[in-house]
Amino acid sequence: MAGATSIEPFLTVSGRPVSNPLKDVRTISRQMVVHFIENVVPCGTLPGEALDGDVTTVTRVCLELTRSMLDGRDIPGRVERVQAAAADWAREGIPIDTIHDAVHEGFKLGFDLVITNVTNHDYDTVVGVARRLMDAQKMITSAVSVAYVRELRSVDSEHHTAVHTLTSALLGGQNTSTMARECGIEVADRYHVLALELPPHAEEFDPTLDAKVVARRKLRRVQAELADRCDGKVLSLLSVDGGTLLLPAHEFSQPELDELIVHLSAAAQVPVRAVATTATPAEIPQAAEQVHELVEIVHRFGGPSKVYRPHELAFEYQLTRPGPARDYLSSIVDSLEAHPELLRTLEVYMSTNMQRSRTARLMFIHTNTVDYRLKRIGQMTGFDLNDVSGLCHLRAALLIRAHRGSGSTELYRSPGETSSRAG
Repeated sequence: MAGATSIEPFLTVSGRPVSNPLKDVRTISRQMVVHFIENVVPCGTLPGEALDGDVTTVTRVCLELTRSMLDGRDIPGRVERVQAAAADWAREGIPIDTIHDAVHEGFKLGFDLVITNVTNHDYDTVVGVARRLMDAQKMITSAVSVAYVRELRSVDSEHHTAVHTLTSALLGGQNTSTMARECGIEVADRYHVLALELPPHAEEFDPTLDAKVVARRKLRRVQAELADRCDGKVLSLLSVDGGTLLLPAHEFSQPELDELIVHLSAAAQVPVRAVATTATPAEIPQAAEQVHELVEIVHRFGGPSKVYRPHELAFEYQLTRPGPARDYLSSIVDSLEAHPELLRTLEVYMSTNMQRSRTARLMFIHTNTVDYRLKRIGQMTGFDLNDVSGLCHLRAALLIRAHRGSGSTELYRSPGETSSRAG
């Protein structure tokens, strides 16, 4: 180690260095650790070896660093020792506020010791001591913060990689027993498999903003909410458009899944839709394929933000299966293509649960106009909207048309609800 170099004049009291009360750093560091245990509450939960070893050692290093600054000397290597300890504490999960509280308490004790022999005539010395102690505290606090955050990012990156690897393996139907041991993540007996759709945020359509940046911010808010709500128990593969969540079935009830989507919608600031089913690890690939197909159907039909279960979408799913019946039902409204006002009226009428007055209000037309258009629709398609059979055929036709991407996605949206996909 290079020798200490002088950086500022000594601060003295009665001709003696003000740092003299800190000379016995070993004894003082042990006394400070006892004080931490008694006054910085979480410190009392640390294992004895940590208190007797790392904490006491780093306290001594901080004292030596502070003493050298009071004496106007620079001792190389001390900051690096503090940073190394902060990185270890980050890995051990010691809260950073506990570390900062201990540093603050240490400086209070050190200040009391340093000014023990100060008199009323030593004003300039006290000012000098306060400034140098503030500089020392800033140096130590900054070193702790930088190392702690850097280590947390590293740990988070490692965990993210492990989660990504395990989630990909489960979705790919691979044997995960060895991988789970290597990742340190326990594989549950059953999982809730959720396909998630994240619609674009309104600001993604703002030409003055970077749409990619807005989308990434939306995704980060969702990931932060998942971390907060699921306490590290969720396996996820997400993009700005959505993705897959795997939640241990024994940890999360069905109502909790519903609540989770409500919170994710609030965090994302968009109406999040999800389809959920339950599967064993071996069944996850097939289950994931199913729920993703269903969430795409929900997107096409414009369903409200919530968690759907497969049985809720049985009718819609069956309508989208290829075959002559689907082709026939789809052709029912072909005659309305040349009359967009009639097609739009039919879509809004269905979305309002067949309420004429609300349809008129949303379309800014008179209810008599709605009645006239509905009558014309019946004449052109051959299906009367006042008849249950005709109503079912026309609704099915609109659902199939929406699934094919040629129609409105507002069939299930509440009246007046604004689509987040609107430009």
